[in-house]
Amino acid sequence: MNATLEAMARAIFRDWFVDFGPTRAKMEGREPYLAPDLWPLFPARLDDQGKPEGWEMGTLGDLIEFNPSEPLKKGTPAPYLNMAALPTQGSVADDWLERDFTSGMRFRNGDALLARITPCLENGKAAFIQSLPEGSVGWGSTEFIVMRARPPVPKPFSYLVVRHPEFRRHAIKSMSGTSGRQRTNKEAVEAFPVVIPSEEIWEAFGRIVDPAFDKIRANGEESRTLAQTRDLLLPRLMSGEIRVAEAEKIVEGGG
Repeated sequence: MNATLEAMARAIFRDWFVDFGPTRAKMEGREPYLAPDLWPLFPARLDDQGKPEGWEMGTLGDLIEFNPSEPLKKGTPAPYLNMAALPTQGSVADDWLERDFTSGMRFRNGDALLARITPCLENGKAAFIQSLPEGSVGWGSTEFIVMRARPPVPKPFSYLVVRHPEFRRHAIKSMSGTSGRQRTNKEAVEAFPVVIPSEEIWEAFGRIVDPAFDKIRANGEESRTLAQTRDLLLPRLMSGEIRVAEAEKIVEGGG
């Protein structure tokens, strides 16, 4: 389900902000394929630069804050994510643990993480942070780049950029350093060219993608609960301490 939800969000991201699908459809005289409240938000033609008329050209740094500063004193216990916790597919990175802060990149829920070092960048290690305790600051590897959408840009936009093939090629191409230790840097990915739509488009995009990623987060929480229940019950079932009927009663009773 999470893979389907993310695929839908990525398809909309590409259609609206890369392929300019609604504007091209209008230019070709095709029937509207978006909801009636969305269709009028898109320009009716492309300008001389090949972007929807009225939209601006910019860089990713105009839309996303890179490596935002967060207060976290050394020795403070905080959620920690290592590089191994970042998936190569999907957005979920739930394997955090509590560890005293020493040094590393800091982030909050709603931030995207991008691995900047070879081969992690090429392998697609990235995540969208959603599962930290409310209001907490997490931390992790110095080899993360933290990306936080600037309002009114919806928070999942930063993660959808991270998974965008053209962005990934740009980041990989910009890597430098000695063989085996090459890295991309904040300035290189910050300079990735983008188009900037109207605030109404951002609001409409948020109404679509925010619920999708809320559902991804909820699915992750449900999966963790099921895994904890499995880890509790399986050894007791295998040892004969309890039987299946008793296990079902424990699950139904919540513990």
